[in-house]
Amino acid sequence: MTVQAIPQPTSSTTKAEHVDVLIIGAGLSGVGAGYHLQANCPDKSYAILEGRETMGGTWDLFKYPGIRSDSDMYTLGYSFRPWTNAKAIADGPSILSYVKDTAADYGIDKHIRYSHKVISANWSTQDALWTIHAERGPMKEPVTFTANFVFMCGGYYNYDEAYTPDFEGRADFKGEVIHPQFWPENLDYSGKKVVVIGSGATAMTLVPSMTDKAEHVTMLQRSPTYVVSRPGEDATANWLRKHLPAKLAYGITRWKNVLFGMYFFRMCMNKPAKVKDYLLGMVREQLGDDVVKKHFTPTYQPWDQRLCLVPDGDLFEALNTGKASVVTDHIDRFTETGIKLKSGETIDADIVVTATGLKLQVWNGLDVSVDGNVIKPKDTMAYKGFMYSGVPNLASSFGYTNASWTLKCDLTCEWVCRLLKHMDAKGFDQATPNFISDDVAREPWLDLTSGYVQRAMEEFPKQGSKTPWKLHQNYARDMMMLRFGKLEDEALTFTKKPQAAQKPRSTPMAAE
Repeated sequence: MTVQAIPQPTSSTTKAEHVDVLIIGAGLSGVGAGYHLQANCPDKSYAILEGRETMGGTWDLFKYPGIRSDSDMYTLGYSFRPWTNAKAIADGPSILSYVKDTAADYGIDKHIRYSHKVISANWSTQDALWTIHAERGPMKEPVTFTANFVFMCGGYYNYDEAYTPDFEGRADFKGEVIHPQFWPENLDYSGKKVVVIGSGATAMTLVPSMTDKAEHVTMLQRSPTYVVSRPGEDATANWLRKHLPAKLAYGITRWKNVLFGMYFFRMCMNKPAKVKDYLLGMVREQLGDDVVKKHFTPTYQPWDQRLCLVPDGDLFEALNTGKASVVTDHIDRFTETGIKLKSGETIDADIVVTATGLKLQVWNGLDVSVDGNVIKPKDTMAYKGFMYSGVPNLASSFGYTNASWTLKCDLTCEWVCRLLKHMDAKGFDQATPNFISDDVAREPWLDLTSGYVQRAMEEFPKQGSKTPWKLHQNYARDMMMLRFGKLEDEALTFTKKPQAAQKPRSTPMAAE
């Protein structure tokens, strides 16, 4: 493992505040982590440090038209809080309200420290303690916390930067160029010609949503993506909710959707040609054979990249009405009035939206060090998908790529609570994954071929070819391992701190 010394910021005006568990990020994952700590480890003090001024993470950051989930809310929702809205594929504001209501109802919001951007975390083996440095407020006032355990719940992409290719001639374009991550407030696109560059979930959300006001919306893609249409409402879930208690109805629907998702993913892996024919056949019924061949037939197999969801076939409807169109080509350059393509054709535009992807960020952008030595994420191995070799008492919340994010996050939170209780019961102060197996091959963290994934994988931790270093991307298997499996194994080392070191007292967490 490559290590180097890292200087730590200091503050002479602030005293370190101690909590048992420090959570980073107040989005979907961070609020869930707060609930699980309160429910399963009520004796543990905790604080949630949020870099922005509001909670909600993704669902507060993105403001573009039509922002919604591409997962059903019966699996994206928390295991402990039923989703009761009729819409299964929910819009962003509804999801944000769900997160905020959860935080308020359980008192989790009182533990959130807003405008606290975490910069670094250093572990001391001597003290069995993390020292966390953050910047508070617009003046970036340095503040310091100590914690026995750090739980990173800040997501997987950079909120401050997005990915946009360098397009030749962009400065020549007289219109507006916008990335969905930084959508301008009150943008008026009424009567405008809009080009959306991209073929991922964001592009397929924007295109039908912007046809309400725009003169025309063109989705410009380099290559096709698999598209699946499903109803925006889950009829079975709505029926169950009318006849059964909300929690029971939610649980049945959740497992129904989980099992179907697992079955579909397995079919994609085992019979990709058959699934491809099925998926293309559904689109063919909506758009016709010529359009499917030209714009909706990917060159890769299903689930080599994430599938795109279009609720109630809204994208197909927009294309059939003529309010939107798809162009499959490569960009040659921007012009004053639009975009010139490699084929020689041009697309006129008043507004260009670059739905070209996110910039992935590992470990929430923190500098992590152990006993003053920097730990580079790419040099570590992921233990069970959320702890890291050589890094004690630290976990991260990272969801599935083939299922809803929250499914894995809920299991991770449960396991972390099991770990904390086990350490208390046994008198341990430190739990450290140690990768010592010679027969486990190193593999990329994710094996998706999507551009935004491939651009970042070099810097991410690695996974192994065998358990417990393998990311199974399988909810049922993970549930058995994380909820019911044993905590102690040869890959996880438990130790006590030196007798001379004194454990800090927790200080009350007051809302700010």
